[in-house]
Amino acid sequence: MSQSGVATASKTESGSKAYRNYVLFILTLVYAFNFIDRQIVGILSPFIKADLGLDDAQLGWLKGIYFALLYTIVGIPIAWLADRYNRVNIIAISLTMWSGFTAASGFAANYFQLAVARIGVGIGEAGGSPPAHSIISDLFPKEKRAGALAIYSLGIPFGIMLAFFASAFFLQGGKADWRTVMISVGLPGIALALLLKFTVKEPARSAAKPPAEGTKGPTVWTSVKALLSVPTWWGMALGISFASFGNYAISTWIIDYYVRAFAGLDITLLLVVFGITNGTAYAGGVWLGGVIADRWGKTNKKAYALLPAITLIIGVPAFYFALQSQDLWTSVALLTILLFTTGFYFGPCFAMAQTLAPVNVRAMSTALFFFVLNIIALGGGPTITGIISQALVPTLGETEALRQALLYLIVPYTIAILVFFWTSTRIVEDWDAAEARGQ
Repeated sequence: MSQSGVATASKTESGSKAYRNYVLFILTLVYAFNFIDRQIVGILSPFIKADLGLDDAQLGWLKGIYFALLYTIVGIPIAWLADRYNRVNIIAISLTMWSGFTAASGFAANYFQLAVARIGVGIGEAGGSPPAHSIISDLFPKEKRAGALAIYSLGIPFGIMLAFFASAFFLQGGKADWRTVMISVGLPGIALALLLKFTVKEPARSAAKPPAEGTKGPTVWTSVKALLSVPTWWGMALGISFASFGNYAISTWIIDYYVRAFAGLDITLLLVVFGITNGTAYAGGVWLGGVIADRWGKTNKKAYALLPAITLIIGVPAFYFALQSQDLWTSVALLTILLFTTGFYFGPCFAMAQTLAPVNVRAMSTALFFFVLNIIALGGGPTITGIISQALVPTLGETEALRQALLYLIVPYTIAILVFFWTSTRIVEDWDAAEARGQ
């Protein structure tokens, strides 16, 4: 090949990589807005509680199941559409919807109206990750998917960070209330939806064996059966679900706990600190999880399940002692260790959901993965914690009741560790089977 030919090929490859990384950046930013709008109720919880006169059980339903139920149910048909139609359009429409409902939450005059708005946010967010995971899997080879999906998962800590920062900014000095925060974080998502629509093109799908002439692609039920037949797939799904049960409960209740346990604390400073820890420690764990899993996985495929188990063994005791500490900043430091270690499971788990799924059901794989994850974790974690706390209030008081409810989260974390260890015993066989299918 001539020098000019080599230069042209190199330039084309570089341009392709630049565009691929741009798409990953935009999708990560969309995912960050997903978690801004998801997290904001937990951050503003003490202010909403005071304004609308709610108890912990009502807050738990609001933070958890009201959002999660239709989010998980609608995700399945949206994933079916994403495996067949334009995924960029689906994400753009969904982002516009959930951002609009977040802004509408700021106008809620009572608990019922706020619950309806949260249901709307959940329906919108159902169209985010399944098509995004599918797009990323078409842009990155399987050897780099854990890293790419770990970068995408950085939208979680960065979105939570931005939610904390936005809340601190608008609430400082009592200049604004929780309604202003809701409106302010919701509207920018609509502008991002337009940017996505007009700058990202629908990528070509990975090569897959086409259906026989005169037949259709896989149905929802056949897709689900194919995925559930892979032990590693549902092992990783259950592992991330029980670990995230704890994470979602903590992220939506920890501000309430600190406000109750440490009288006179500077709420603005606390919000800023949590923004920083999520944007550094949590984000660092998410990124490292993908990088280490990909590198370790080259020599040992079990790494994708062993890494989450090992890091949770480090983080869960730190969480226990965080709830025992009588000093605010010692407690926050210990909680930061949990944040860092729980970030490690995202990249490996999401990579397995894509790598082990047949290429023509990848969006469905993510939707079903999130169905299991969010029914257990997002629906259960915040809701059950709130219900337990409210049940204990008459005997323990609000502060100790919530602390005890949070301590019970050690149980699902322990289940997650055991499930990840079990999954590590099946992963090699399932990986080889996926390679035999030509994935």
